[in-house]
Amino acid sequence: MFQSFDASSSPEQGPPRLARLRAELERVGVDGFLVPRADVHQGEYVAPRDERLSWLTGFTGSAGFCVALKDRAGLFVDGRYRVQGRQQCAEDFTIVHWPEVGLASWLKENMSAGKIAFDPWLHTVGQIDQLQADLAGTDITLTPSPNLVDEIWADQPGKPNAKAFAQPIEYAGESSVDKRARLGKSIAEKGARSAVITLPDSLCWLLNIRGEDIAHNPVVHGFVILHADGTCDLIANPEKFTEVVDHLGEGVTLRPEEDLLPALQSLAGPVLLEKNSVPTAIAAALTSANIPVIFGADPCALPKACKNAAEIAGAEAAHLRDGAAVANFLAWFDENATKGITEIDVVTELEARRGATNMLRDVSFDTIAGAGSNGAVIHYRVTHETNRTLNPGELLVLDSGGQYQDGTTDITRTLAIGDAGDEEKRAFTLVLKGMIAISELRFPKGYAGRDIQSIARVPLWSAGLDFDHGLGHGVGSYLSVHEGPQSLSTKGHVALEPGMIVSNEPGYYKEGAYGIRIENLLVVQEAEALEDGDTHRQMLCFKTLPYVPIDLSLVNADMLSSSERDWLNTYHDACYRTLIPLVEASTKDWLRKATARI
Repeated sequence: MFQSFDASSSPEQGPPRLARLRAELERVGVDGFLVPRADVHQGEYVAPRDERLSWLTGFTGSAGFCVALKDRAGLFVDGRYRVQGRQQCAEDFTIVHWPEVGLASWLKENMSAGKIAFDPWLHTVGQIDQLQADLAGTDITLTPSPNLVDEIWADQPGKPNAKAFAQPIEYAGESSVDKRARLGKSIAEKGARSAVITLPDSLCWLLNIRGEDIAHNPVVHGFVILHADGTCDLIANPEKFTEVVDHLGEGVTLRPEEDLLPALQSLAGPVLLEKNSVPTAIAAALTSANIPVIFGADPCALPKACKNAAEIAGAEAAHLRDGAAVANFLAWFDENATKGITEIDVVTELEARRGATNMLRDVSFDTIAGAGSNGAVIHYRVTHETNRTLNPGELLVLDSGGQYQDGTTDITRTLAIGDAGDEEKRAFTLVLKGMIAISELRFPKGYAGRDIQSIARVPLWSAGLDFDHGLGHGVGSYLSVHEGPQSLSTKGHVALEPGMIVSNEPGYYKEGAYGIRIENLLVVQEAEALEDGDTHRQMLCFKTLPYVPIDLSLVNADMLSSSERDWLNTYHDACYRTLIPLVEASTKDWLRKATARI
């Protein structure tokens, strides 16, 4: 299997490690230390050696940070992880609701003066600039420091060293040479001569390579200095790239990791940096050498997000394959849900069904299979300790995905275990109404995710309900399942453009009782003009990628409008037509029933 069920942390580990960190504070003469969940490349996911936040606190979520002071410690997490944070961390760590409570505000409340140390390789320019601005006028100062967690982590794992491999042009759709030439021109247009690229998915997309440095994310670590003439320096462990030297070709100079700072300080400026992904250490190295810096977007971000024809075709093929595998699983689940199976059984069976395609490279993240109250933990991961039997009358939140060489999938279905109650059906239908509203939305070109994300919340708001996570995120092409710069959230300020893939995943979570989430991936495309519409106004819409039935036993049809009912029936008709030639013979009868019109 690509995932395990071992617990990677426990609440008991935190207090003694926090005590050792506080001893380090005394030793180096500072009053606090910032511990982010980050590595030097600033990707969302990190290797085991960079799980400093989890090692210190016990919290295993994919986002958050801790500030350890001499007499208290705060763990800052967003709405996805508040329940999980309370479950995984000892009382020594105060759970702070971020971003509602900012780091500077918390520091001001908990100390009047002092030095807060931070590792300049693990914090971006944007993060430190903002924190310094927020602390202006106080006696609280920030000071760069060696990593104090590393000083006390005796058995810290080593760096990942898996080999990089090529992503063929049939899937990439554009050569690395052409990508680099195109982006080199954009760098020059911004007035820069080079750009520093740190994000692993940007590096892999640019060079048409993939790797295995991060679990479930086919990326390889390194730094790229891309020059305006389209050439670049790839600075990484050379041993990891021995199998792709010919693939990289001319114009790519491979240099060892120790060359990073000398390479930076020998550049002829200006140098383009993305302040929200470049570590402060890199910016400091440039400014100390008097090399001018221009701040702007990662030049790879938008081109990577706007999938080309080959990448869209790959995504569609991956979703057909994946949808058939999920449908085969759902038929099995329908037969076995009330027979005493467990959450681990669900995860194991679903991965086996994907594996039976013989094209699965990995899962795209640890499968979320939360039954009953576990479903209310938004990013729940089952372990041997938390594993529970599925009980009749409960709901199961099943959020999963696959990594295939032609595409990345991510889909959520909430499933009834036997017969669900009226309360659960009502909440499920409210979530479904929001999901449908986005699926069939037409919107003007130029609108960003933040402009439309609230539409999915309106049915829930009308009932006094809501959910504490964004509506959707971008998705890569055999890359990270979370990809920017676009998102359907209050932070989604980048305009949606044709070719972008986003998730549409509204939900509702009743702590201690149940969770609900329904998710499809969508690709942005140009909408057909309407006969009576404005001819000068370009409109966009979404095309749904996966074909997987939605659990009709949880739908209160009386709550659906005629157009919502039409959407659901049309979607299920498409699911049936698409999947019936692909699924196992034993799944066909289930599929007919699962896609019946309402």
